Amino acid sequence: WASGGALNGGRQSLTAAVTSTQTAGLVFGGNPGPLRTATEEYGGTSWTNGGSMSNGRYQGGGAGTQTAGLVFGGYSPPPVLTATEEYNGSSWTGGGALPAAKRMQGGAGTQTAGLGFGGYGNPGTGQQNTTEEYNGSSWTAGGNMATARFYMAGFGLQTAALGCGGTTPSSPATLDITEEYDGSSWTSGGALNTGRNNLQGAGIQTAGVAFAGTTGSNTAVTELYDGSSWTNSGSMATARKYLAGMGTQAAALATGGNPYTPATEEF
Repeated sequence: WASGGALNGGRQSLTAAVTSTQTAGLVFGGNPGPLRTATEEYGGTSWTNGGSMSNGRYQGGGAGTQTAGLVFGGYSPPPVLTATEEYNGSSWTGGGALPAAKRMQGGAGTQTAGLGFGGYGNPGTGQQNTTEEYNGSSWTAGGNMATARFYMAGFGLQTAALGCGGTTPSSPATLDITEEYDGSSWTSGGALNTGRNNLQGAGIQTAGVAFAGTTGSNTAVTELYDGSSWTNSGSMATARKYLAGMGTQAAALATGGNPYTPATEEF
C-alpha cells in the first residue's frame, strides 16, 4: 500500500462505485451530515468534487464506474432508503427503487447490471439474506445468501460476485464467511484468515482483495482471493473501518473511514 491524495472532506460510512478504478475512482455519501450528498472523483493523484446526490445517505450500496455509477439504499435518518440513483460522470438522476429498504449491504456489478446483497432493513426486519439484481431501470429478486449478514465486503460482477466477512447480531458477531454468486445462486467459498466486519474489497471473483475492517478494534489486514482461498498480503498504513474500496486486485483504492479520515491508500 502507498499513500494517495486525500479526500476533500474526511468521512466514514461512504460508498464507492466498486468497479471504478485506482485512476478513475468514485465515492459518494457518508458521515458527517454535510457530506451525505457529496460525490468525489479520483484521477489517480487527487480528488475533485462531482455532482451532489439528490438523496443524502450513508451506509449505501454501490456499483459501477466513475462515469456510470450506481447507489442504492442506505440510511438517511430517520428512514432506511429504497432510493436508487445513477451517475453519468457529472450528475445524478433517479433510478428504480429497491423492493425493500436496506442499508449496510454489499454491492457489485455495473450501472446496467448491478447487484445488491445482504444488509440490514428497517427496524424489525433485521439482517438480510436477500439479493437484488438491477438491469438499468428496475430491481428483481435473485438467489438468497446462505448467511444473512451486513457490513460485509462486496465486489465482482452481477453474474460472478463475491461477498466476504460481515456481522450478525447473533454469535459469532464477526464473520470469516465467503460466498460466491453465479447470477442465480450463492455457494460457499474459502474462509477469510481474519474474520471481520466493516471491511471493503475490490476485484473479481477469481482475483479479489479484501482490506481493513474491525475485529473489535480497527485492522489494517489485507487478503488476496484466488477463487478458492485467501492469503495474507501487505498491511495498510492506516487501520480503519467504515471505509470505501474499489479497483482490482492488482490496483485497488481505499479511502475514508473511521474516525472521519480523508486518507487514501493505493494497492
